Amino acid sequence: MNIRPSAAIRQNYNEVADMCRRTGEPVFLTKNGEGDLVVMDIETYNRREKMLRLREELLAVEEDRAHGAKGYSVTEVASMMRHAIREASSNGSAE
Repeated sequence: MNIRPSAAIRQNYNEVADMCRRTGEPVFLTKNGEGDLVVMDIETYNRREKMLRLREELLAVEEDRAHGAKGYSVTEVASMMRHAIREASSNGSAE
């Protein structure tokens, strides 16, 4: 865990930014000895956001299943996808 005083971001921005990019880990900034901010590179941030969205979607699906929502077999999903592709292809050729 990388912990730095908040002054580090003002005095050593490039060093903190390089550390974030190199390690892929956030840097925790403190103010008066207390946690204040977290800094991370944009790639790490985007990856974490995508992971959180995926987890939320998976949790929603699991909650739906727990409440009795109907699931689909692989064969049913493949059939639905083929139908959607055919429908999209026919709509595209009509233009």
